[in-house]
Amino acid sequence: MTILLTGFEPFDGSSVNPSWEAVKLVQGVRAVRLPCVFGEALDRLRAAVSEHDPSVVVCVGQAGGRPDVAVERVAVNLDDARIPDNAGRQPIDEPVIRGGPAAYFATLPVKACVAAARAASVPASVSQSAGAFVCNHLFYGLMHLIATERPRVRGGFVHLPFTPEQALGRGVPSMPSATAATALTAIVTAAVSVGDDLRLVGGSLH
Repeated sequence: MTILLTGFEPFDGSSVNPSWEAVKLVQGVRAVRLPCVFGEALDRLRAAVSEHDPSVVVCVGQAGGRPDVAVERVAVNLDDARIPDNAGRQPIDEPVIRGGPAAYFATLPVKACVAAARAASVPASVSQSAGAFVCNHLFYGLMHLIATERPRVRGGFVHLPFTPEQALGRGVPSMPSATAATALTAIVTAAVSVGDDLRLVGGSLH
């Protein structure tokens, strides 16, 4: 079974991206670094899926300010960039896929993935929003690819906190890359081994 993990290059003036720093530490997977650019990230993802023919795809991104590993549940068909991407693109209120459905659910066992990360002693939670920047853009594009062309693939998206070096002096939460990689390993294991998802509390009030 082939597992594909993707992480992003740094963006918004940072010298690192926690997603790639963690992804490249995970053993036994195909790891691909993607550009933080609307459109191009999806093109590179599609090429990687075509090349590696994976059974599971987990895309990973940075969510600075979040305190834990966040397993995303919903991808929405919306690009609404607060800042420009690495190519200077800043789409506002545009669809990721014109004519696509409003949203897709991840096909990972989301709550089992969260439980697996916690069992590995890494704080984790279900997230209901992947934002509207390149992370959600990639997440939605992945799920559209799965829905329209690769129905046997399981896929989803995970957000990671800042690395400690990124958080230095900001007063925000952080997580070492090795710890994040432990969580990703547990999440991949759950994605491969769990059929029906667990019925656990994972909702939020806002």
